[in-house]
Amino acid sequence: MKINSPLDAYKYLPGTNCGRCGEDTCMAFASHLIDRSKSAKDCLPMIEEDKYAKKLEELEKLLAPEIREVTIGTGEKSVNIGGDDVLFRHKLTFFNKTAYAYDVTDTMDDKELEERINTIQTFKKFYVGEFLTLDMVAVRCVSGKPETFASTVKKVIGLTELPLILCSFDPAVLKAALEVAADKKPLMYAANQENWKEVAGLAKEYEVPVTLFAPNDLDLLKSMAKTFAEMGIEDLVLDPGTFPTGKELKTTFENFLKIRRAGIDGDGEIAYPIMAVPLTAWMAYDDDVSASYWETVVASVLTVKYGDIMIMHSIEPYALLPEMHLRDTIYTDPRKPVTVDPGVWEVGSPTADSPIIVTTNFALTYYTVESDISSNKIDCYIVVADTEGIGVEAAVAGGQLTADKIKKTLENAKFDLKEKTNYNTVILPGLSARLQGDVEDKVGSKVLIGPADSGRLPGWLEKNWPPQDK
Repeated sequence: MKINSPLDAYKYLPGTNCGRCGEDTCMAFASHLIDRSKSAKDCLPMIEEDKYAKKLEELEKLLAPEIREVTIGTGEKSVNIGGDDVLFRHKLTFFNKTAYAYDVTDTMDDKELEERINTIQTFKKFYVGEFLTLDMVAVRCVSGKPETFASTVKKVIGLTELPLILCSFDPAVLKAALEVAADKKPLMYAANQENWKEVAGLAKEYEVPVTLFAPNDLDLLKSMAKTFAEMGIEDLVLDPGTFPTGKELKTTFENFLKIRRAGIDGDGEIAYPIMAVPLTAWMAYDDDVSASYWETVVASVLTVKYGDIMIMHSIEPYALLPEMHLRDTIYTDPRKPVTVDPGVWEVGSPTADSPIIVTTNFALTYYTVESDISSNKIDCYIVVADTEGIGVEAAVAGGQLTADKIKKTLENAKFDLKEKTNYNTVILPGLSARLQGDVEDKVGSKVLIGPADSGRLPGWLEKNWPPQDK
């Protein structure tokens, strides 16, 4: 029986509350086992004392995800895929984001290769408190020549630390690349019905993960996965084919559903991460606009259901941003609001004459306010109250945003309004106007009520700041 609750995990722990794991109690430690922020081996008594050995083994087995987790690459840039336990994120969460790999080919000249690699590895977009980035490079063999492919792979390794996917159905080509790249733990793409014996031999020899490719043939895909597992090769990725048009796109979608449902329901023979290749849109459409559009559509659909890793081509922002924003949304833990740390934060270079604006620690609220202020080059302080990740209107209604919370935030930040500002005045969001009197009493400052929409703050400040009276 799969363990899905802290109480179930707690039954296997010593129950001594020794604190050596870094938590105050074994129950607190158990909760971290469920969210995977700690592992069973972090419980030192279970490691050190023989009487717990059997329980530790059982606990690790029961905590193991239904879908095997596969690691590609090495070091800080390595990528984990798979590792899910549920079909629907609201039941638990999805742990490892879909890995996006963008292609280069072994027929590119050195300048083109370097420019494309640089674009892939330096792309980043700031979004709700973090930078969205690309994950991997897929090196495709177009020349058909092992030595040419190996030379290109070596150049790519010299240009980036991102994990690699080595793309060829020719075992000789894959072997040549592995001779220069095996220590980087790349993903081989791919073993199929014709080459599986040779590719399996390479996977065992070089100890690297491998993709199994059986287009629209789930029985063959399962048979190959079972065969590889029996050979001791378990770092597998399954590719049932990605067909970007018409009824075949519907079939692709259904195949992804069938594989993931079977894996979550306990069919261990097919419980592996799934590969999607939206790049196939470039083979189906003659013009770049259509190809890029449909690649983005397919990538978005299969990010939701249940692509764990993808190979794509288009690196233009209009293609990347929809994919990445959707991925970030799907892989945000639905049980935990996205928050920023409470405190008093500076925007620009505020002085004693700068405005002090109150908001909540819901990340989307904070970064919207911060962006509206910084983009207009307004120097100010933002007082971020801990509202448990709830936005202004709901936090006021639910009692998470109060005068006491605002006072506590200022006190914890050691921010004395009378000492650090010339106006002893704070600005509350328009949606929290009802708190004005309480804040004035508790904080001991004057309170102005700003606009409900932070986008109107620049115009509002022009008319209302500095305050008319100190």
